[in-house]
Amino acid sequence: MTLPSTNERLNTIRSLTDLGALAEWYGVGSHHEAYFRAKRDWEIAVAAHQRETPAPTGLPGSTIVIGGTDFHVHGITHAGTQAERSFLRDHVAQFLARDAAVYCEQGIRPLYFDGFDDVCEMDDYRWAMQECASMDIDSHLAEVPETGFDAVLEDIASVAGQFREATFSLIESGGSIYGDQFERTLGDVAAAFTTDHADLAIGESYTAFSLSRAASRNPTQLGALQRYYDRTFLPQPLEREWLRAHDPELEIVTHARNGRMADYAVYHAGNAAEVHLIVGAAHQPGVRYYLERHQNDRELPEPFKLF
Repeated sequence: MTLPSTNERLNTIRSLTDLGALAEWYGVGSHHEAYFRAKRDWEIAVAAHQRETPAPTGLPGSTIVIGGTDFHVHGITHAGTQAERSFLRDHVAQFLARDAAVYCEQGIRPLYFDGFDDVCEMDDYRWAMQECASMDIDSHLAEVPETGFDAVLEDIASVAGQFREATFSLIESGGSIYGDQFERTLGDVAAAFTTDHADLAIGESYTAFSLSRAASRNPTQLGALQRYYDRTFLPQPLEREWLRAHDPELEIVTHARNGRMADYAVYHAGNAAEVHLIVGAAHQPGVRYYLERHQNDRELPEPFKLF
């Protein structure tokens, strides 16, 4: 039996839209096994393509052309460092000088773009909270007030997530003393103990933590962070189905927002020839996925209600 080539595996996984079809293609009896095998094959295949692609320069991102309009999706950190702030403001000022439309994930604007009146903050978090409120589940967000929105964004991370970041920070500090091999090895061990099945679908790992920390200090490293998430995430239908089975509310406040942001930008783009979306790096592959669907006549929700 001839095994599929790297490209064949990549293209097949990209074409499948549910875990049942993925399990059938792999010839396995569970969604669980199919998901993990696809994750491994996807990472290998995407990494091979990345090795053949030059490293991006400037503010890296993905470009999707929809109806003659260039949509650029840029993945960044949420660290709010002065280094990243200056880097982003310099590039966004150039975009605005060209009369480009600039949209950012909700919560990012006060971190980086105060005083930039032409940078529009999307409504993705508020939309997600409305979606969660309509679900018949025990909600983590049920008691969140409508006011104090910045505090809401800070509270979305769980206690486990806070513990994970503290652990990773300690390991990173140890790496400066004992070396990179110590840091990588201990980071992998810690990740195994501090991440669960839901975390797998949102890219939580020591590698993500380390790359994000590096990019926040030196924004020329944003390309490496973006490439990590490209390797990590399967196409959106597969990740969303997996996460929905483990934590439906988390699926809404993470991957579902990718579709919302893509729809929002397409809805508002109007006659702009150039549109830039500034989103967290973990959202970039998903936003790109849905913009690519708009290339293939994805329809906006009707009516498109703003929150």
